[in-house]
Amino acid sequence: MTTKTIGLAGTGVIGAGWAVRVLARGHDVLAWDPADGAEIRLRAAVERAWPSAVRMGVFPGADPARLQWADSPEAVAAAADYVQESAPEDESIKRPLLRRLDHAARPATVIASSSSGLLPTRLAEGCRHPERILIGHPFNPVYLLPLVEVVAGDATSPEAVAAAVEHYDDLVMHPLVVRNEIEGYLSDRLQEALWREVLHLVNDGVATTAELDDAVVYGPGLRWAAMGTNLTFHLAGGDGGMRHMLSQFGPALNLPWTHMEAPELTQELVEAMASGCEVQAAGRSIAELERLRDDCLLSVMRALRPSGVGAGRLMAEREARILAAGVTTEQWAPGTDPPAPLALYSAVVEPDWVDYNNHMTEAAFLTVFGWASDSLFRYLGIDEAYREGGHSFYTVETHINYLGEATLGEPLRVSTQVLGSDAKRLHIFHSMYRGEGDELLCTTEQMLLHVDAEVGRSAPVLPGPAAAAAAVAAAHAELPLPPQVGRRMQIPTPASPPRPTVDPAGATAPKI
Repeated sequence: MTTKTIGLAGTGVIGAGWAVRVLARGHDVLAWDPADGAEIRLRAAVERAWPSAVRMGVFPGADPARLQWADSPEAVAAAADYVQESAPEDESIKRPLLRRLDHAARPATVIASSSSGLLPTRLAEGCRHPERILIGHPFNPVYLLPLVEVVAGDATSPEAVAAAVEHYDDLVMHPLVVRNEIEGYLSDRLQEALWREVLHLVNDGVATTAELDDAVVYGPGLRWAAMGTNLTFHLAGGDGGMRHMLSQFGPALNLPWTHMEAPELTQELVEAMASGCEVQAAGRSIAELERLRDDCLLSVMRALRPSGVGAGRLMAEREARILAAGVTTEQWAPGTDPPAPLALYSAVVEPDWVDYNNHMTEAAFLTVFGWASDSLFRYLGIDEAYREGGHSFYTVETHINYLGEATLGEPLRVSTQVLGSDAKRLHIFHSMYRGEGDELLCTTEQMLLHVDAEVGRSAPVLPGPAAAAAAVAAAHAELPLPPQVGRRMQIPTPASPPRPTVDPAGATAPKI
């Protein structure tokens, strides 16, 4: 992984969110802000948000200690591989700051503004290199939400846009290129329409802030996490899709359901909005509400992960990239001697792995072993490209032995022994230890069957991974056989002594 230095000019809520996102990716951050005490506040904000970043998944080398402070925006721009400006939403502040950044940065360095609605053409006026000035508009909290709108100005080069897209993809975000330079861009214009209607409904005494939030949280908000408005309405049309939906419900657009003009922000309306939100907060501090928000967002995104849609797709992609970046042993190459045993996976006990006793659940042990198996697959040459070709290993039998307990935040490491392989099968054994010590917490013995998913039948392993599996099995043949191998659960009685079992290959399993 290539480490980069990302420069941040402005470290308020958005700038601090960028810092966490970049640090979690394993890059260096060089930050500057002119406000008194800004560095202290930034480091405190990173510390508060870091547990959420860890729960989402951090890359190898990720460390808040990689945050450094600069004494000027010029120092930030001169050292950075990419610059993200997050000054207040005011042209009179942003434009001179962007000129200073542009003057000091290397010509090829992209400078992005976190503006939520200003036009990049106006922001770039007076810059020496307006071709590298653009908008990179994120959403709060930046370290969790993946959307970032990329908006080019009249002078912005296609190369700068491509570099911005590549940068945000590197941060495992969803860069949405806004094809037309327009105030407010896309997402904020949609949010603005809903926000104006909220103000009208409260102003007219129709509903409270809590009732209006419930109208979103318990209904369309859940759908929006996976589908946007258009696809949702497409489904509302049944088999006829959007065309039928518009023919059936389109006339309702002529009804006076909504107000598109915002009401006057009278003192009464401001008080109604503020007091309503205070009632909703129920005495909870902003920090408490931020943590609740983060927990909910993570839960929604993880719940969407198996479906592979929206933010769930990026959660799965993030885990895959972290796993690929964290493999400590390179993929096996012909002619090399595999380590015996393999040490390919480590983790810490995550919050959603523990129960009410703060102990790691049975299912979580299998989750860890599943990631250890995935690490083994990558070592053997079985990755996303291999699976996209329609081939994969399926687990057909698992024997697990629980020997100790693990609690929240404890480090875990897994060693892997390949007990055998043939044309279609892989017989493996994982041992889980607490941290770097020798305390054994759990073991699992697994038989995996190679499958051609397109025909739904077992199939021979392709030549490259087959050779790798055979090489590892040969290297591991001299290792002692773990005592848990071949064990089976039973309570023998004198009248019914245990009978030996025979595996498909004809080997007798050892008795307990």
